[in-house]
Amino acid sequence: MKKTILALLLFAVFTAAGFSATEPPPPEAFTVFPKLSAPGPRITPYLEYQTRSAWDQDDIRRKIFEGIHDERDLFRLQTEFRHKLLDMIGGLPAQKTPLHPNITGRIQMDGFHIEKLLFQSLPGVYVSALVYVPEDGKPSHPAVLVPAGHAPNGKVHYQALCQRLVQRGYVVLSWDTVGQGERSQFWDAKAGKSRYNLICAEHAVLGNLAYLAGTNLARWEIWDGIRALDYLLTRPEVDPERINITGTSGGGFQVAHIAALDERIKVAAPSCYITALPMRVYNRIFQDPDSDPEQDLYGMISNGVDHPGLLLMMYPRPVFVAAAVLDFFPIEGTHKTFREVEDLYARFNHSDRIAMTEGYHKHEYSLENQEAALNFLDHFNQLPSKHGLPPVRELDEKALQCTRTGQVMLDYSDARSLMDVIKEYYVEHKQSRKPITLAQIYYDHQYPGIKTWNVSKYNGAPIARDQIAWEAVGSFTSGELVIDRYLLHHSRNLEMPLLHIHNPANKNPKVLLWFSSRGKAGSENWDEMLKYVDAGYDIVSFDFRGLGEARMPYKAISEDDPLLGQLDFDHAYVNPISGVLADYVYNSLLTGRPYFLQMIEDAEIAARFSRAKFNTKQLAVTADGDAYTLARSIAETIPDIKLLTQPDAQILNWSEIVEQKRELWPIQYLLPDGAYIH
Repeated sequence: MKKTILALLLFAVFTAAGFSATEPPPPEAFTVFPKLSAPGPRITPYLEYQTRSAWDQDDIRRKIFEGIHDERDLFRLQTEFRHKLLDMIGGLPAQKTPLHPNITGRIQMDGFHIEKLLFQSLPGVYVSALVYVPEDGKPSHPAVLVPAGHAPNGKVHYQALCQRLVQRGYVVLSWDTVGQGERSQFWDAKAGKSRYNLICAEHAVLGNLAYLAGTNLARWEIWDGIRALDYLLTRPEVDPERINITGTSGGGFQVAHIAALDERIKVAAPSCYITALPMRVYNRIFQDPDSDPEQDLYGMISNGVDHPGLLLMMYPRPVFVAAAVLDFFPIEGTHKTFREVEDLYARFNHSDRIAMTEGYHKHEYSLENQEAALNFLDHFNQLPSKHGLPPVRELDEKALQCTRTGQVMLDYSDARSLMDVIKEYYVEHKQSRKPITLAQIYYDHQYPGIKTWNVSKYNGAPIARDQIAWEAVGSFTSGELVIDRYLLHHSRNLEMPLLHIHNPANKNPKVLLWFSSRGKAGSENWDEMLKYVDAGYDIVSFDFRGLGEARMPYKAISEDDPLLGQLDFDHAYVNPISGVLADYVYNSLLTGRPYFLQMIEDAEIAARFSRAKFNTKQLAVTADGDAYTLARSIAETIPDIKLLTQPDAQILNWSEIVEQKRELWPIQYLLPDGAYIH
């Protein structure tokens, strides 16, 4: 969207005109940027800003890694990272309640059998799983946990990997991740399907609510894995000193986090997950746009953990990283992270305990990668060396079904939805949490200091981090009213389209900041603009970063849910299940400055410009529709901005969203810990 000064001026000259106030000015009167030539993916200024922020934070982390001089330093950092990781997921449940394991069926295979297992990771939270048991006459076996990656049929999708492991002599436990397979949380019994897709969409609904409650969906995914391990240790054929874990994609995510937090796991082999998160920030919109909140822990980059931190937490245990060259988890990031951690293993004489393989293919746990991973596991489990992979006989989904109906929520009257569990987490914690205001969160250590920024006219030079440079790009006249159009340059490379709608005859105007959920005013808002001008206001209306004219002109296409691709651009862009805005929001969480707070920053920047350019001290704010929630938050947060009330305003309350277990709401209002704000 960056345009040369000449292009902007030519556009202003071409479009400047006069209009009658009896009817709204045309849409181009409210447009700051020249129209883009064609829709398509863009490295927008905002995406560039997010990526730069991520790399700046990664630089700090790398310096911390460089400060590791001996193993005491490493173990100290390891402990610090574990505390941070636990804090990011909202801690783990304090009590290990009875598992109540129930074997619901058994399938005899050649040389092994499969047991259908149900257990409760928490009271009423049923986990459907398969246990693969070798029949080789040996009294003790190593065991492998295989968490399911993103697949609608969950554990069934990974049965071939499990069969290869059991034929190598491992007891294998593979389970359905919540929201997949037999663990749908939004099952429509009449329709025989989930109200959302069973790949990432249920995770989006669950995970977005969990953020507001001050936790993360990862908390319960990790806990399921820890309890699955607890169950394995009750089996007499399992050697407790030889516990392993491997999985791919979402399963790789679980491998890394479960192994980082549970030292009973002796060997970990994540597949198609390890990368460097700043690279994920940069490419997710184009390569993997579906919302998956558990993979975006709040502050994962800003807290200095990232994927190198996850691997560091496993030291000195053996770690094997499987990767795909054409993955949407960038392979360059995999190399970067692996080499950093490999160097630490080597520095302290454990270079034989870390290895990596990569296949020239897309996102999958390929056969070549599986063989390499199994060879690594065999070595550290004192199993004989083998070559090649044994044949498997895959069974259909019905044959591997653990429940009668195919869904735990239908089979068990005492089954609890994770939406209820998230609400209970909030209720349990709200009394013990220190009261906090939005202003306290806004002015934390990541506040960029906008209140002291310099405001000046743009001269074409690069913009400093703490500078607001304004550029006039043309005017429109409508009767007695003038629409002056500006482009504000700030934060090094961000650009804010802004309108000043005013009556020049008003010599002592008050300034009203006005916006809608889409951004600044348009011709459809003209009657409302006239109302405020008649009340003595000049109106300053602007687009927030990533919205309005600052949107990426691209509709991210979900591979998981083709129906989302049929949405029109406006609705697809803001869709919380899969969309550009949602990915902007999750990127902001990784770097520790939620998008909602950045929207308030944009309002403060517009206010700073208005005070400096129009020499006014009287500022008010209001908004249309559900954007009024943001207007109220701006008035609560930024000093000397008065809220202009709207009698019929739509107010979104974070605590009510959690208490009412609302499934969908505007993704731009996602604010971790929001339910605790007073």
